[in-house]
Amino acid sequence: MTTNSVYLSGDPASDELLARDPFALLMGMLLDQQVPMEVAFAGPAKLAERLGKLDVVDIAEMEPDEFLEKFSIKPAVHRFPKSMATRVQKLATEIVDEYDGDTAAIWTSGDPTGPELLKRLKKLPGFGEQKAKIFLALLGKQFDFNADGWREAAGDYGTKDSRRSIADVVDEDTLLEVRAFKKQQKSAAKAAKKQALPLTGRLSTDSTSPVLKVTVLA
Repeated sequence: MTTNSVYLSGDPASDELLARDPFALLMGMLLDQQVPMEVAFAGPAKLAERLGKLDVVDIAEMEPDEFLEKFSIKPAVHRFPKSMATRVQKLATEIVDEYDGDTAAIWTSGDPTGPELLKRLKKLPGFGEQKAKIFLALLGKQFDFNADGWREAAGDYGTKDSRRSIADVVDEDTLLEVRAFKKQQKSAAKAAKKQALPLTGRLSTDSTSPVLKVTVLA
């Protein structure tokens, strides 16, 4: 890794691990769902403390029940320990099988362009379109990944000076700005969903004109 420091979890020890360990960084991104961003990115350090070290090969080879036990120790690494522990092990196995255990090779091997790296990320267990774009933006904005087309491949998340995702968090102020943006987006999505509620209706007629009776389904 080629960055001096990051502010992704807000905890100095956790952030130090994220800055120097590619698997920790990728794992933090994997965990970034249904929990606050900073909680997700603090997860790798919790797991490293319980395992003694964060070794991708060791994680891939651990018995699932044993790994889940470590993952679930309170405070759990994630609010959904069973499903996320499985995903972390699948991610580790993919890195061992496809990249010989070298997580950074995902974005360094063969000097991929932005679009090429996006394709690689989308093939990883637990990484859909959005998560892959956010992680690509994080590499470009904070980890000196400067391959051709990375901003375009990352979409809106690659926009300079945006406040859309963890890729834009560099201090407490930007964390609050990104959090406010996410809250706004969530509210807008709820409003749109409410407006799109299905309608049922039937026509009833009297002696003069048709009247549409509409019922909104809750």
